[in-house]
Amino acid sequence: MSDEPTQRQILVGETADGANLKLPVVELLTGRGFVTGKSGSGKSNTASVIAEELLEAGYPLLIVDTDGEYYGLKEEYEMLHAGADEECDIQIGPEHAEQMATIALEENVPVILDVSGYLDEDVADELLREVARQLFVKEKKLKKPFLLVVEEVHEYIPEGGGVGETGNLLIKISKRGRKHGLGILGISQRPADVKKDFITQANWLVWHRLTWDNDTKVVGRIIDTEYSELVADLDDGQAFVQTDWTEVDVRKIQFRRKRTFDAGATPGLDDFERPELKSVSDALVGDLQEISERKDREQDRINELENELEKKEKRIETLEDELSSARDVSSAARQMADALQNTETVQSQLPGGGGEDLRRLHEEIAELESERDDLRETLEARDELIEDLQEELDARAGKLRQLKQENKQLRGIVRDLERERPYLDPGEDGENGEAEAGGGDDSTDDSGIVQAGGEAHEYGYTPVGEGESDGSDGDGEMDPTDEPGFVVADEERDLADLLEVPWLEERVGRACEGSRCSVETAGDVLAVFAREGPLETEPVAAAVDRSPVAVQSLLSELRTEGVLERTDERTYGLSDDLLAELTETAAAE
Repeated sequence: MSDEPTQRQILVGETADGANLKLPVVELLTGRGFVTGKSGSGKSNTASVIAEELLEAGYPLLIVDTDGEYYGLKEEYEMLHAGADEECDIQIGPEHAEQMATIALEENVPVILDVSGYLDEDVADELLREVARQLFVKEKKLKKPFLLVVEEVHEYIPEGGGVGETGNLLIKISKRGRKHGLGILGISQRPADVKKDFITQANWLVWHRLTWDNDTKVVGRIIDTEYSELVADLDDGQAFVQTDWTEVDVRKIQFRRKRTFDAGATPGLDDFERPELKSVSDALVGDLQEISERKDREQDRINELENELEKKEKRIETLEDELSSARDVSSAARQMADALQNTETVQSQLPGGGGEDLRRLHEEIAELESERDDLRETLEARDELIEDLQEELDARAGKLRQLKQENKQLRGIVRDLERERPYLDPGEDGENGEAEAGGGDDSTDDSGIVQAGGEAHEYGYTPVGEGESDGSDGDGEMDPTDEPGFVVADEERDLADLLEVPWLEERVGRACEGSRCSVETAGDVLAVFAREGPLETEPVAAAVDRSPVAVQSLLSELRTEGVLERTDERTYGLSDDLLAELTETAAAE
């Protein structure tokens, strides 16, 4: 790990012409990747190859394993295998999240977070969410290149269903993690089921074999329509690789087989033998075990206190019954004492004199009243405790209502921001177009006009030259009695007017929804084609200052909408049908 990350590359396969394919380490660790392909096409093998090469180069990572198939990496590399199964190095829960992030980022220990063994899906979801949150928080300070790999990413950020708190956190990492050094690689066998926002944010994509129509349509939209058919014919291990950091848009690659044990292979009839795996240090496991034991002790203490509370509640019930009985006995004794005070009654009931019996009854009454007072004190103390607990409960309920109100206000702010987002042109990192908006400079330019290339007179802002009908005397000298003439860029103005035709705006809008570009960028792209004619993707991307991958996705969508057409193998231009329709529209007006 002596070389700088920007200088390191890893070998993962070969191109169609037999050349080695090397990927830059820094882009893999801090970028946003997406690997997809149907079952058996090689997507998990590709993820394992990338993991092997990063581990071989000394770079740690954290793999979220949803099927328990990555432990084979421990055959060659020391990794912490954490999860719920006994086969893991340590059994963990959400309470271990901060320690797991510390181990991965600060102690440089690669981690396999195996969530396949949790019977309660909510526990597994909370564990992933808290670990990802801790990685994001710690990376804000450390800013260390680190890769988070998430298998079956469609389960957390589905296209058709609601995205929960964990999915929103993964999308946040894909949009904002790179600036802190935290990259993410999402893996799925169904790209149509993955939220489009995640795929369009990716700056490197690997497309293995896909055959379902909905999945191949995604390929056509992101790469180009011709690949929607080609992707179905790929062999095992083959893939179309699309990256932002190369001049070549798409390359056909044969990925190598992974070196370590394939734990995800379909079981056969042969005896299954688990390989000898490398282990992490006992001290590391001991620290995690201490967290588990501390939680167990806390749970035991909670159970003990609950048992004591139950015993005290039963004792209170017993005392209440005794107090009720004492009150009954006290009432009966008082009635007897009143009767004894009557001489005739005493003589009739207590022959031979009743002074001794009367004294004994008074003593019993006094003793019962003393017991009654003690019971009352006990119940009063219990009532005070209940009142204290009720006050604490009321205080917490008030705090909860306050937090709910604050949460409601925050949700309103978020909704307002989300309504504003469609009017912003997202930049390469998908964050409100800061890079294209002038770097966040709040200063105001009083010029009011910005020219994007071309001669000044083409925009109608400067006097025309010699020999033109501009009010001059023909020799280049202006007649002082005449007003200076100007040339208006009719072509540019006419194009802008024609682009405001509703039916064309609808097509451009649909194309932008399926691409990685805004409506404003689409207008700039169409202006480039109108001004310069048919072009390849790279010069168009350079003209509008966007990445080739983003512009390619827009060109593909515009071609689907009939706005553009292929004039050559890799060249696009305004379609003849579009030009005919625009001509008819202009003539009608």
